[in-house]
Amino acid sequence: MSEPRISVVICVYTEDRWEDILAAVASVRAQSRPALETLLVVDHNEALLDRLTKEYKDDRSTVRVLANAGPRGLSAGRNTGIAASHGEVIAFLDDDAVAERDWLLHFAEAYDDPDVMAVGGRTMPIWASGRRPDWFPAEFDWVVGCTYKGLPEGLVRVRNVLGGNASFRREAFSVAGGFATGIGRDGDKRPLGCEETELCIRLTRAMPSAVLLIDDRAVIHHRVPAARERFGYFRTRTYAEGLSKALVARSVGSDKGLESERRYTTRVLPAGVARGLRDAVLGRRGGAGRAGAIVTGVVTAAGGYVLGSVRARRGGGSFRVAEISMPAQHAADGEEAA
Repeated sequence: MSEPRISVVICVYTEDRWEDILAAVASVRAQSRPALETLLVVDHNEALLDRLTKEYKDDRSTVRVLANAGPRGLSAGRNTGIAASHGEVIAFLDDDAVAERDWLLHFAEAYDDPDVMAVGGRTMPIWASGRRPDWFPAEFDWVVGCTYKGLPEGLVRVRNVLGGNASFRREAFSVAGGFATGIGRDGDKRPLGCEETELCIRLTRAMPSAVLLIDDRAVIHHRVPAARERFGYFRTRTYAEGLSKALVARSVGSDKGLESERRYTTRVLPAGVARGLRDAVLGRRGGAGRAGAIVTGVVTAAGGYVLGSVRARRGGGSFRVAEISMPAQHAADGEEAA
């Protein structure tokens, strides 16, 4: 079975990340297994759209700049990229991240199995301060969009991949639809998430044979700005995660929507608290802070979940699953490459 062609989608929204965007595109261009194309989807920012169009005007065969065709937000931007792409596999890279040279190679290898519908990778933080804050627990690295302590290592089957470093077979979107709007991020507003979780659960329900994997050799490095190293952001993000989990549970049910979270909260986090307290007793820097941050994260996420559940029961927090319209020529391209 020939390796699939891979389109890479990078969603962007602000000129403040200009250098990061250029670095992300450059890392895709430097892949040992070349991408078919890179699609930059601009989220309702005409100045950025114009600037990027000019930046890549001589590279339109490999870098395409598009405007988000849906409502403002990350989910609609990704759906725009999916619909415009030509690859049999669509990979997603955050606009403030860079991929290691073999990132796409490891993704492609996993798709030798026709049952594999999604493959994610490992995301490593680049701290603005140069090092992890002493109080910041590795169990909560998802707060800054990175792989967290407690995820299984190696090439393993998972419930869901993490959206900033992920890929999906095109067929997945034909079966399950696109990312749901109304769940994920909308620029710099409240840092919601979980749109990839909801999609992955919806996918495996629509296609019970689907296999979703994480290959931790597929590595990207994600920039963490100084503002996200602060405890205030930590509280805000964990609270927003609770709100997002409530929306996911509303969509797919709490049994599946919170399946992985139960193990995380009953095993991974208590072990993290114990390590933090042990470090504090041994006089190691930041131990008490890490234990306290874990407890705070659980409490604020639980508070967000409760409020989000109440809102959902009252009909608030609506979201919509997008149907991805793929031009006939894209389907033909996939048939020729199979």
